[in-house]
Amino acid sequence: MTSSETNPARRTAEPSTTPTGGGPAHHPGTPAWELLLPAVSAPARARGRSLQAALREAVRSGRLAPGTRLPSSRDLAADLGVSRGLVTEAYEQLTAEGYLRSGRGAGTWVGGAVRAARPGTRDLAPRSADARADFVPGTPDVSLFPRAAWAAAQRGVLAELPHHELGYPDPRGLPRLRTALAELLARRRGVVADPERIVVVSGVSQATTVLGFVLHARGMREVGVEDPGSPQHDALYAAAGVSTVPMPMDDEGLAIGPLRESGVRSVVTTPAHQFPTGIAYSARRRTELLDWARSVDGYVLEDDYDGDFRYDRAPVGALQGLDPERVAYAGSVSKSLAPGLRLGWLLVPEPLTEEVVERKRTMDLGHPTLDQALFARFLERGDYDRQLRRCQRAYRERRDALAGALEEHFPGAEVSGIAAGLHVIAALPERYGPQERFLARVAAAGVAVRPVTDYTHARAGEIGRPGVRLVLGYAHLSPTRIRAGVRLMAEAMASRPG
Repeated sequence: MTSSETNPARRTAEPSTTPTGGGPAHHPGTPAWELLLPAVSAPARARGRSLQAALREAVRSGRLAPGTRLPSSRDLAADLGVSRGLVTEAYEQLTAEGYLRSGRGAGTWVGGAVRAARPGTRDLAPRSADARADFVPGTPDVSLFPRAAWAAAQRGVLAELPHHELGYPDPRGLPRLRTALAELLARRRGVVADPERIVVVSGVSQATTVLGFVLHARGMREVGVEDPGSPQHDALYAAAGVSTVPMPMDDEGLAIGPLRESGVRSVVTTPAHQFPTGIAYSARRRTELLDWARSVDGYVLEDDYDGDFRYDRAPVGALQGLDPERVAYAGSVSKSLAPGLRLGWLLVPEPLTEEVVERKRTMDLGHPTLDQALFARFLERGDYDRQLRRCQRAYRERRDALAGALEEHFPGAEVSGIAAGLHVIAALPERYGPQERFLARVAAAGVAVRPVTDYTHARAGEIGRPGVRLVLGYAHLSPTRIRAGVRLMAEAMASRPG
C-alpha cells in the first residue's frame, strides 16, 4: 500500500485537473497540510486566524490551484494536530469569502474565482540614471535633511497633539500651520498672506492640478506656460482637462505681446528664478504681466519653486505681493527639506478660495494631520529658517564649484542666469558642438546632462543653434563630485577627434 493511500491528506490535496497558465506552483504531490504547518505553530489564541491566513494565501498564490480538492476537516485536523472545529471554521470562512466551494457530501474544493497574485512589487519612484556623474536638474541634496531636529519635533507633536486633531482636518490645513506659514511667507517672500486663504497641499504638483480643475470649472480650457519651462505642467493640467499653450520668453521674462495675442486668461510663471533660463523677471515685466491679468479678468499662477535660494543678494519678493487678487502663489519644501515629504502650500486669490478648498476636500479630505502639526512646530521653533540657511550655504558653494570647473575645463564657457536656485545654464563655445555629438559623447562617458532643448515646446531659436547649451543641476552633488563630473565631460570631448 502506498503512502498516498494511507494518508488522506496526501490522497485528496491534489488538483483534479491541470490548470492553464503554468499550473500550480507546488509540486503535484505536495500535501495540503505541509502548506499549513507553520500556521498551527502560532499561539493558541491566534491559531485559527493564522490557519485561515495561510490557507487563503496558498489559494491566492496558486500553490493550491483552482479545482484542488481539500482533505476532509477530520483528516486535515488529524494531520495538523489541531481540533476539527478549527479546520471547519477555516473552511467555512474561506467558503464565505469565495476562496473555497463546497457541497453537501461533495467535499471542499478550491474555487475558481481567485487568480494567482503576481509575485513581488515594483518601485516606480523616479530615479536618476545610473551615471558616473549626474547633472540632471531639479534634485536637492536630501542628505541635508535635518533628521535630529525633525525627530525632536515629531516627539514633541506626538506628546502634545490634542486627540480631536486626529480627526478629519480642515481641508485648508491646520490653523496652526496656516498661521505659521503666513508669517514665514510674508517675512521671507513678501507675500500678502492671509491664513484663511492658505491651503496646505502635497506639493506644487497638487496645487497645479487643483487650480486646473477650478479654472476648468470656470470655463477656461487653456492656460499659458513658459517656453522653455517645466515639462510637468502639460500632464498636470491635462489631468484637469486644460490644455497648455507655450508662451515664448525674452530677456525680461514672459513675452507680453504673444501672451496678449494668445487669448488665454491664465498663465503659469516662475518669476523669481525662471526655469530653466535662470533669469529673474524685470520690474517692468512684472507690472506688464499683472496689467495683462487685470485686462482679461484672468490669473497668474506663480510657482515659487526655489525662491528662497539667492546667493548674491536678498531674494526678489514674490509677484503675489503686488496683486494678491490676481496671483495664485504656490511653494513647497521639496527643495529645502525633501521631495518625499509631499508638503506644500497654495495661497489663493479671494475669488477662487471657496472653489479651491472644495476641490481639495474632494481630492483627499485634507493633508495628513501629524505631518502638518510637525511642520508647524518646525516653523515655530525656527528650525526651518536654520535649514534654509544651511541649504543656502551648501548650494552657493556648489554653484561656485560648478562655475569654476566649467571655466577650467571648458575655456570660454558662459554661465548665465542669476546666482540663485539649484541649476545653471552653461553655454559652451561652438568648438564643442554640434550639440548632438557632445551629448552622445558625454553619455558614453557616463555623464547625465540635459540640454535646454529638453525643456522647450516649439524649440524656437534652439534647433540649429551653434555650440552647446546645457541645464546643469548641482544641488545634489558635492563640490568634489561636481569637479570630477565636469572633468569627465572634458575628457570625453578630448578623447576623440572633433
